[in-house]
Amino acid sequence: MKIAFMSDIHGVPSKLAAALAAAYALGFDRLVLLGDLLYHGPRNGVPNFYDPEKVAAMLNARKERIIAVRGNCDAEVDQMMFEFPMMSDYAVLDAGTETFFLTHGHLWNEFRLPPIGMGTVLVHGHTHVPEQKKLTCGLTIFNPGSVSLPKGGSSCGFGYFDGSALARYCV
Repeated sequence: MKIAFMSDIHGVPSKLAAALAAAYALGFDRLVLLGDLLYHGPRNGVPNFYDPEKVAAMLNARKERIIAVRGNCDAEVDQMMFEFPMMSDYAVLDAGTETFFLTHGHLWNEFRLPPIGMGTVLVHGHTHVPEQKKLTCGLTIFNPGSVSLPKGGSSCGFGYFDGSALARYCV
């Protein structure tokens, strides 16, 4: 199974379009959305080219492939824009060779680990800073960074699992 991981889109369709184009070039079976899809939050300011309706339409067109979780900026009113569920705090995805615990990162993260087994990959966004590391307990942490509002000197991007390895792609 090939998986594209996207987080922190924050209502910017141009950045989402670039990430989707790159993900389609790689090929993917599932598109995992790690929260903060539409609203930009009070600490981020209004991003350039902010258009949450367009982002919703772009994602709805791919609803059959999407697994989504709720971010800290997502609200029940956002769910009304989508044709797929996105209000769960987490999801678990068995990809054959890997098991992924999918969450936004504001509830479950490296410092507050979910009750998951060793060998599971904890995939989250929230910080807008990409990261990939293995903890001493055997758990892998993977953060693809932000599609539209990168922080910490990083660039816009998304994560990708090709069936055997995780990688990050800049857009």
